[in-house]
This record gives sequence, structure tokens and C-alpha cells, in this order.
Amino acid sequence: MQLKPKHKSWKTGLDQSPSSGWRRVFLSTRTRILAWYVLLMSASALMSIVMIRQILLTRLQGRVERSLTQEVQEFRQLVDGQNPATGKPFGDNLAAVFKVFLRRNIPDNHEFLLTLLNGKFYRSSPRAVPTVLGEDGKLVQSLAQLTKPERCWVRSQTGEIILYRAEPFVRGKNRGVFVVAHSISAERQEVNEAIVVIANVMLGVLIFASVIAWVVSGQVMAPLRLLTEAAGITSESDLTRRIPVYRFDEIGELTIRFNEMLDRLQTAFTSQREFINDVGHELRTPITIIRGHLELMGDDPKEQQETLLLVTDELDRMSRFVDDLLLLAKAQQPNFLHLELVDVALLTEELFAKAKALAPRNWCLDTKGTGRIVADHQRLTQAVMNLAQNATQHTEVNNTIALGSSLQNGTACFWVRDTGEGIPLTDQQRIFERFARGENSYRRSDGTGLGLAIVRAISQAHGGRVKLVSRPGEGATFTLIIPVDPV
Repeated sequence: MQLKPKHKSWKTGLDQSPSSGWRRVFLSTRTRILAWYVLLMSASALMSIVMIRQILLTRLQGRVERSLTQEVQEFRQLVDGQNPATGKPFGDNLAAVFKVFLRRNIPDNHEFLLTLLNGKFYRSSPRAVPTVLGEDGKLVQSLAQLTKPERCWVRSQTGEIILYRAEPFVRGKNRGVFVVAHSISAERQEVNEAIVVIANVMLGVLIFASVIAWVVSGQVMAPLRLLTEAAGITSESDLTRRIPVYRFDEIGELTIRFNEMLDRLQTAFTSQREFINDVGHELRTPITIIRGHLELMGDDPKEQQETLLLVTDELDRMSRFVDDLLLLAKAQQPNFLHLELVDVALLTEELFAKAKALAPRNWCLDTKGTGRIVADHQRLTQAVMNLAQNATQHTEVNNTIALGSSLQNGTACFWVRDTGEGIPLTDQQRIFERFARGENSYRRSDGTGLGLAIVRAISQAHGGRVKLVSRPGEGATFTLIIPVDPV
């Protein structure tokens, strides 16, 4: 019976749909950016068109009203002036005023001058006027009875809009009304035609700008597509792909951070594989030893006792190995340290007393630091004891091993130095890695291969580091450097 997978990735599900490609295009960030861009540009263009039309119409109306006012002012000056034919004031002769004004003033385009005398239509310029301003129109009959100035507008039955200004004059028994009118429909039509042209130009600009924006957004989003492709093909078996950085903006910064993340992942996976291989090797050896001796164990009580002792020793070594692995795992947790005030001098004396019991060597106590630090007493003891144990494994009975401490410039130093075989320069960084092995087999088989890794983990947990100074044949000095008050 063949089992089918219960779960499918969302990407696989989309790829099986015929319209998935179009959905990805319409729902992509590039499309949304373009849609918002077109929407904002369209709204801006629409608002601009409305504002331009309103401004043009306002300016048109203002210009027409100024023209009407100017005509009225000129007529007033003529009324109060002299008759050019006689050289004397017009007096009560409003008809003469109307004749002279209409003869001397030529109306602008779409402008009409009307004169009303004693309640009746008198003359106009030009003679042909719109129907609404006709002699028999209701508007003219109403204006003929006007007693005070009036400014207004009227719309004819054909939709024509006319602005007018009427000014009444009374001279003796004569009562006249001067009317200047202006039809703005044609000019409004010109404004509308100009707005249509502007709208067509803006539409063309919007289309052209949208195409450019689509191309530019594609170039801007190209690194993101590369990031997506790299994330899609990146797996535990292939972490070598990197994205080239051609720009130094936000997307370039994201690309750099993505490449750095891949570097960390590659390092982590490489370390994980090496860790698994080393753990398998370290555990396989004692298991093989135990199994082999148990299989060959006979009925002789003495042989059985020797086998039990050997098996117990291997099991103890496996137990220490597992404990060291658990310690390294806990070093990444925030509750790894239990900080307290630690007297450096007392701690140094305690470390020296414990180290002397590790192996018969020429033990020496160097200087002792004076003062207190904030640290984990047990973890520091464990780290220094690991360094001391490491020193005993690489020295002979007649070699010297010295411990010491100092406290200055806000840091505390604990060191272990020996006069043993020393460490090659090529191995001085690698020996702090878990299960790392130098060219000269620096670690021996009686250890778990995790001692120096534990020392480094403890120092880093305190916010410090481990310093190594060594030359082959001249011994080695390991110094644990930590801040007085780790943050």
C-alpha cells in the first residue's frame, strides 16, 4: 500500500492551478505598487483638472466683470461731461448721451451695450443681440423700470449665460438705464475645450509614466526576486548561493543581511554535521569496546571482574561526555549563570588547592588579584579546572604548571600556564571548537574533547573571552578574561 502525503505546500498547490501565474502577477508587490501609483496619479490629475477649470472660470468671470465696470465708469464720465457736437453739457438730454456713447464705443466680442429711455428700449450696439436681451424680452422690460444699479446674470432658454450690469440715470424728466452685458458661454466653451486638451495630455502622461514606473519597479524589485529564488532553492544540502549586491539602498542592505544570514546558516549546518559525525564517533568507540568485552567475557570470576571494571570506566566516560554536551547546550540559555560577588584572591587560592590534586606536577601559584567581581563561582571553577586538567594531559611529571589571577582596568584575569609541549600556531584557534583535532593530536583519548569548548562557553557567558599564548616546545598559557561586572 502506497501512502500519500497528507500535506502539500502552498506553493505546490498554486503551481498546479492554470491561473496561478496571473494571480501572482495581479497580487504581486510590483502590481500593487503600480496600482497605488496610478491611483494617486489619477486622483492628482483629476483634482488638478477640476482646480484648473475652476481657476480659469473664476478668472474669466473676473475679467468680464472688470470689463462691465469699466464700461459703466466710462458712461458715467460721459454723462457728466460735455457734448462733443455743441461743446456744452448734455444736461437733461439722455438721448444725446446714448447716441454719442454708442457711436464712440465699439463693444468687445460677445459684449452688448443697451440703452433704455423713459421705460422703453432705445438703441443697442451691436444691433443684433441675444433673444434674452431683445426689445420685447421680459428682462429688458424689467431693466427699463430699474431705479438702482444691478449686477446679475441670466441664462437663456438655449443655455447661454449672460452677465450684465445695469446703471439707471435720471436727468430732469428723462429717466434712462444703461446696460452692458457679456455672453460668457462661448468663452466657457473654450475653457472646457482647453480642459479636454489638458485631460488628454495628462492621460497620455499618466500612461507613459505608468509604463516607466512598471519598468523601474521591476528593476527595483529584481533583488527581491533574487532573494525569493535564493530562498526557494536554499536547502541544507546547498547553502552556497549568494546574491550579488549592486546597490547600497534599503534593498541592498536587505541583500547584504540575507547573504550574512546564509553565511551563518552554512556555518551552523556545517558545525551541526561535524558535531553529529564527531558525536557518533565518540560514542561509537566506547560502545564497541563495551560490546566486545561483554561478548568475550568468560566464566572466570577474575576475568568478569576486570570486564566489569572496564565497562564501568567506559560508561563513566560516556556519562562525562553526555554531561559536557548538556553543559554546552545550557550555555546558550539565559539562566546558565548564577551571578554573585566573588573574592578573586580567595577563589584563586581555592583553585590552586584543587588543581594540585589533579596530577603530580611542579605546581606554582603566581600573583593573586585583589578585589571582588560579579561572576558565577562554580562556572569559573569549572573553567579553570578544565584548563588545569588540560595542562596535566600535555605535561610530564617534571614540568611546571602555574595558576594566577589579576584584577585591573575593569577586567579580571585567571590564567593557567605550563612548560609542556606547546601548541602549533595552526591549531591555536581550532582547539576551542568541539571535537577539533590538531595536526599533532593535541587532545588525548582520555578526555571528552569538549573541555576547551566549555571554557570558551563559560567565558562568553560572562561577556569575556579566552586568550592563548603558546609556541611548540615552550609550553602554553591559557588566560580567562572576564569583565568585573558583566552586563
